[in-house]
Amino acid sequence: MKAVISSTGLWTPEDSISNEELVESFNAYVDKWNTENADAIEAGELDALTYSNAEFIEKASGVKARYVISKDPILDPNIMAPRIPARPDEEPSILAEIAAKAAQQALDAVGRRAADVGAVIVACSNLQRGYPAIAVEVQSILGTSGFAFDMNVACSSATFGLETARGLIFGGQAKSVLVVNPEICTAHLNFKDRDAHFIFGDVATALLVESDDMAPAEHWEIIGSKLVTQFSNNIRNNFGFLNKADPEDDGLHGPRGRKGLTDKLFVQNGRSVFKEVVPLVAKMITQECEVNGIDPHELKRMWLHQANLNMNVLIAKKVLGKDVEIEQAPVVLDEYANTSSAGSIIAFHKYSDDFEAGETGLICSFGAGYSAGAIFVRKVA
Repeated sequence: MKAVISSTGLWTPEDSISNEELVESFNAYVDKWNTENADAIEAGELDALTYSNAEFIEKASGVKARYVISKDPILDPNIMAPRIPARPDEEPSILAEIAAKAAQQALDAVGRRAADVGAVIVACSNLQRGYPAIAVEVQSILGTSGFAFDMNVACSSATFGLETARGLIFGGQAKSVLVVNPEICTAHLNFKDRDAHFIFGDVATALLVESDDMAPAEHWEIIGSKLVTQFSNNIRNNFGFLNKADPEDDGLHGPRGRKGLTDKLFVQNGRSVFKEVVPLVAKMITQECEVNGIDPHELKRMWLHQANLNMNVLIAKKVLGKDVEIEQAPVVLDEYANTSSAGSIIAFHKYSDDFEAGETGLICSFGAGYSAGAIFVRKVA
């Protein structure tokens, strides 16, 4: 039994923050912090904070803006974080709500009833809670049948979820699976960190993966896949329930001599990530092309993870041995920024309508772990 991609869904927040807006807020915070700590700075006890720059952000990352669930508090120099009020248990959680919206769009795209879906996988970088599973809540909201579960492989969650869905269909556990990627990345970002405050945005995506005997006539055949992980400390998020169990850490202020809450949020060694991940991903793609008898030059498009424009350009060049036109490796991070697992799915959702039957493409993710996933697809019409 073959698994195919029948449709996709994309939910986007209403509000967006431009680089210029973000930098204006950050620089106001810098002025405020430097003024409040002027004596310590003058005494050499603290280093003065330095301004951010919109042009540098775009040049270094390719990011021009990002969609966010909570705009005004992020731009408030006295807050600089999203504000998402807790909801009563009787109401849908925010993560389940946006996941269900993206999933419903995928269902509507092919006229599928929720009751026809046998499994839901919520695959994302940050889960709102440990249990009950967000996926089971999404199952309840939509009214799907069967079972549901959460999984987390950071930025590679979507491709790992897609391959997991394929396995469930092949093994007969379900004939139709929703893989949903709700990402509220702004909630794990330290907006007071000059090196990272511009990186992430919020979004939710969905993939409807089905047995080929029930899929619509127009779909995407999965012709090959590869998943890879390799441990690295270069990208971390240490926020979790065990923080509260540390006798020197109440979960908010951090152990003595450390940065407190800020060291529980997203941190990365960007230079090392770039140096180590690019060859890892390029090698994985090249080797898997060979395994599946695919000439890399026959790939009409590579929908790559949207973390950094320069990374994507270099990976594409290593795979194809030449400079790549933007149409071959489309970019959405200029509008969406890094949306973790959802990035490559946004690119696939937005830039796949022009494929003819028989043409081949690659959905590829990579990120913390390290983790990387490559899913080769062929258009069937």
